[in-house]
Formats: sequence, structure tokens, C-alpha cells
Amino acid sequence: MAVSFDANHVRLAKTLLAYFGGAFVLYCLLRLLTAIFAIFIQPGKSLSKFGPKGSWAVVTGASDGIGKEFVYQLAAKGFNILLISRTASKLEEISKDLEAKYKIQTEYLPIDFAQNLDEDYKKIATRIGVKDVSILVNNVGKSYDMPTQFLITDETLIQDIITVNCTATLRVTKAVVPGMVARKRGLILTMGSFAGLTPTPLLAAYSGSKAFLTSWSAALACELQPHGIHVDLIQSYLVTSAMSKVRRTSLTIPNPKAFVKATLGKIGVYVGNTAGVVTPYWSHAVMAWALENLAGLGSATVVKTNKTMHEDIRRRSLKKQEREAKKQ
Repeated sequence: MAVSFDANHVRLAKTLLAYFGGAFVLYCLLRLLTAIFAIFIQPGKSLSKFGPKGSWAVVTGASDGIGKEFVYQLAAKGFNILLISRTASKLEEISKDLEAKYKIQTEYLPIDFAQNLDEDYKKIATRIGVKDVSILVNNVGKSYDMPTQFLITDETLIQDIITVNCTATLRVTKAVVPGMVARKRGLILTMGSFAGLTPTPLLAAYSGSKAFLTSWSAALACELQPHGIHVDLIQSYLVTSAMSKVRRTSLTIPNPKAFVKATLGKIGVYVGNTAGVVTPYWSHAVMAWALENLAGLGSATVVKTNKTMHEDIRRRSLKKQEREAKKQ
């Protein structure tokens, strides 16, 4: 039986479409304004919420780059520092400098997390002891020397990436958290990456390790929130550092000092839809919002673009190696 639509039906349909369309536009506008407020205006939680001056911060990967900058900026705010990294000479030098500049206490442990030795984690637990550890920065990380297809990636490198990025982060956190639970306060910051935000061909193992940390950190945040412990995954695009091999700053590539300052100022400020993920540096946050809301984080277009970009980086890296080899 045919259904006829009179003028009233048509007007009603147009009215409903207008209402739904207006509501959708308003929803999108509110999301955009909320993101702008979070990125450029909203302050983060104060560090004093997690522990007083004179309490301790534990920082892994503390001898260079972002980790070293965390050490200095936390020391400037009055926190004692336990530094953990591979090179004893660097740790000793930084410790002496911190104590002289900021009149705080420091301790350090030279540990190669790629070894995954039980005795190293016992040393960490012993050093933590009864210290009032109010902040843990899980910064230690391992990546590729250059983008490389998974099938030709060295087995040892794959193992090191998983061991350093994932196993070490979990084991150090396991050593620190009981004291935080007993005191009913604490802050855990774990370094993430855009490589974990979107699947990244030619950095497959690294990308997977950072995606793992994103999921683990969100789950941990939910578990520890009733104990007064705040957990954030700190998401980052490129920062000038030895790991990134980027030397020049730009609009989207800050130096470690600017990045850490932004991080400590945006604790608990969320722009995206993933629980517990903070993208503290403003240009990184804009990029992440656009990826999530316009392009689609795991879309075929984004993954293919990522692949093309890293293939180009690999070609340029190989050419650079060839030039350097000819000079020798």
C-alpha cells in the first residue's frame, strides 16, 4: 500500500532535521570549545596535592633529555630525588649539581633495565625503603635507531624495547605503589608517545609497547584512584632528545625544558577521549585532537600516512649512513 506524505508531514520532517542538525552542530562546537579551554587555559593539579616539599620523586631514565629535565624541575620545587639510569658517572654529576643548586637530598642507582635483573629491582625497593615517595616518573624508554620493517628488526632490539618500555615500567611502579597506597596520596607519570596513539609502521614494536602503556596506565589509574593516587599517561609527539634524534626546536617540537614545564602544569587535564591520557604541550594537544576527531586515530589513511613518513625517514637515514661510511 502506498504511503502519501502531505505538506504537514514534510514540514515536520524538516523541523526535526533542523533540530537534530542544530543539536549536532552545538555538540561539536561545545567539544571544540572544551578542547580549546583545556589546551590553552585550564590549569593542572598542583604538585603539592601529592606530597609536601621534602618528600621524594623517583625518576627513571634520569640522566638525559626529558628525564633529566624532570629531575631538575622537580628539585626546583623542593622534592628530593632518587635518580635511576644506566650511567653512574652522569647520575653522580647530576646528583651533586642538584644538591648544590637546590639544597635537597639525592640518591642514585645505575641500572640497565634491558637486563631485567631481579637484584636490580631489589636494590630499587631497598632504596625506596620507608622514603615518602610522592611522585614517580616512568620515563625510561627504548626505541629504534631508525625506522625499520618488523621482519628485519633485530631480535635483541625487539626484546629490549619490550623489556625497557613495558616490563621495567611495571616493575618499578610495583615497587613504589605500596608506599603511596599506605599514605593515601601520590602521583605516577608514565611517558607515552604518538606512536602509541596511532599505529606506526616501521616502528611496530615501539608503537605496540607505547599502546600497551596507554591501556595499562588507564587501568591502573582506575584501580588506584580510591587510594588517593593520581595516574597520567603523558602523551608526546617529538621532543628534541637523544632518543628522537631531533636537534632543532619548532612549533611542534619543543625542547625537554618546555615540554616538562608544560607537563607539570597540565596534570589531570584531558583533551581526548582516552581515560588518563594527558597531552600537555599545546601543539601536540592540537594535533592529537585533530587526529582523534577529524582523521580517526586508527584509520587506514592515518596509518598509511604514518608508513609513508617513516619510509622517508628511513631512506634519509640510510643515505646519511652511506655518506658517513665514505668519509671513513
